[in-house]
Amino acid sequence: MKHNTLQLYDYHVWANDKVLQHLKELPEETCRAKITSVFPSIHDALVHMFVVDTIWLGAISGDSFEEIRISAASLPEKLKDNSIGEMEQLFFDLSSRYQTFFRHQQDLDAVASYDHPHFGTLMARYSDIIQHVVNHGTYHRGNITAMLQQLGHSGTSTDYVFYLYSINNRS
Repeated sequence: MKHNTLQLYDYHVWANDKVLQHLKELPEETCRAKITSVFPSIHDALVHMFVVDTIWLGAISGDSFEEIRISAASLPEKLKDNSIGEMEQLFFDLSSRYQTFFRHQQDLDAVASYDHPHFGTLMARYSDIIQHVVNHGTYHRGNITAMLQQLGHSGTSTDYVFYLYSINNRS
């Protein structure tokens, strides 16, 4: 039986893809338009989501805080000019790396430690960290929907129940 964490992560990938597909249908300048919101642009929100997902993959993979900090620090600058199509490919590649982690992890309920210089040491199950990744993505996909509305465009529904309908209709 599939661990609930894997289904939640599949939802996260599905929802990110729905947003990216929707953004590709809008005028190209929409994602780069500067607005007063949580992020200066939709593109900046996507970059943030990608960076955080990358950080957490490093953390659950056992990378040190310093290794993660160094690798993540340069990502926003590297991604600043990426198109939505390029971001889509990066998210796809990252989800493949998560899937590789899942295939090699025997127990998603195993506890690992995460050291942070300001917050201390967190002892948490892999499944808890994946839940955080999913929640973080949900929060920022909501930001993107609000930003789209601010720019005069509709968002796309990424509610979990619509994911459930989509996988139910595949069977």
